Amino acid sequence: MSIAVGSSLARLISSAPILLGEQKMNLDIASLLDQDIYTQRGVFVGRVEDAVLDSENGVVSGLAVRDVNRELFDRKGSKGIIIPYRWVMAVADIIIIRHLTRNAKDQREVD
Repeated sequence: MSIAVGSSLARLISSAPILLGEQKMNLDIASLLDQDIYTQRGVFVGRVEDAVLDSENGVVSGLAVRDVNRELFDRKGSKGIIIPYRWVMAVADIIIIRHLTRNAKDQREVD
């Protein structure tokens, strides 16, 4: 089961374990919100709207992204996308994800 940080249950959680590669760290989830996301090659992806929490494992499982780069993701009528957290390489002043190796426009919309 996944829950969005905006839900009442998630508001009770101030931090959650974050997996970056093999490394696990605690991070204030609110610090992810409104951060810009770039690929490792410097291509703007979008801005974090919300985080998706995996309640069974107690970790962040994805990032809900708004202001999506339309050159990467063709989302007609969609408000945004969800980026799997396993794509995240670094979190600091910005979030760096793996560069998309194939055209993400061809991928199916993430539910």
